[in-house]
Amino acid sequence: MTVTLGGTPMFKLEDLVARLGGELLGDGSIAISQVASLENAGLGQIAYLANPKLRKQLSSCRASALILRADFDDVATVPRVIVPDPHLYFARVAQLLNPAPAIVPGVAPTASVRSVLADNVQVEAGVDIGRDVVIGEGSYIGPGCIIGDGVVLGPRARLHARVTIYHGCRIGRDVIIHAGAVIGADGFGYARERDGSWVKIPQVGRVVIGDDVEIGANTTIDRGALDDTVIEDGVKLDNLIQIAHNVHVGEHSAMAACSGVAGSTRIGKRCMFGGQAGISGHLTITDDVVISGCTLVSKSINRPGVYTANLPLQTREDWVKNFAHLRHLDAMADRIRALEQQLLQRDSSA
Repeated sequence: MTVTLGGTPMFKLEDLVARLGGELLGDGSIAISQVASLENAGLGQIAYLANPKLRKQLSSCRASALILRADFDDVATVPRVIVPDPHLYFARVAQLLNPAPAIVPGVAPTASVRSVLADNVQVEAGVDIGRDVVIGEGSYIGPGCIIGDGVVLGPRARLHARVTIYHGCRIGRDVIIHAGAVIGADGFGYARERDGSWVKIPQVGRVVIGDDVEIGANTTIDRGALDDTVIEDGVKLDNLIQIAHNVHVGEHSAMAACSGVAGSTRIGKRCMFGGQAGISGHLTITDDVVISGCTLVSKSINRPGVYTANLPLQTREDWVKNFAHLRHLDAMADRIRALEQQLLQRDSSA
């Protein structure tokens, strides 16, 4: 590996293959400094093709190298790496070429720190760290972050600007939390008086987050009412997601932006949720479930598979007509039952 004048890592193609595997075809000595799309790639860049619908773009692609499946090899002449899963391989190449900024140990003068930190932790301006906080080695605490008393952060945590972690939460190693996220705020817990007023229920649980979790910008994860809210290892949460109190998300599940999970729902391992999915409370979703975007999950799911509960896009005129039919479904069902009964009576008297 060499380094350019700008500090960007650069690899020979053969070095990438030596690190990541794959079958190298063509000149392995070319230098690769960045990843790019098929449409915009240029000199020194590597692109990938996984979707057959984009195959025509290969003829005009100017990338120095390509990542392809074996069945696409015949349409490219530039140096290329043949792998079973080009998208996954591309992700690993992108990690090598775009490492996170190196930690610069130290505490900014304007930070307020009331705990003893490891020597190689970077704390930026305006950070407030409470008492009895443990921050693992190699961690980065971005500008304006607030970390409450008794919080534990594992090694190599990376908190971007203005992350707030309430008291007592536990967060594992190699966790990334993006700007504005709030971890451990009170869950929405109240008891109702007879006069309609509300009595707040203190939320005494914690948020416990495993290793290798990434949490998007402005996502909120509420602390448990009694037991903990748990996010297991490898979970990936997009921006603007709400995880309510006592939710349990199984390892390696992923959730796209603007989704919401109501309280005390348990989500299994390796589940995927499209954008704006809504999950009602006190449900159980088994392992390996895929929920389409904008789907409302109102009952437990006990079998793996893909689930969708939304209407396809249509014109307003078609929607009004179709909804008018829906309004009469109960009456139609009653008429059908009456007709069935008449047919049964006629058959029995024949």
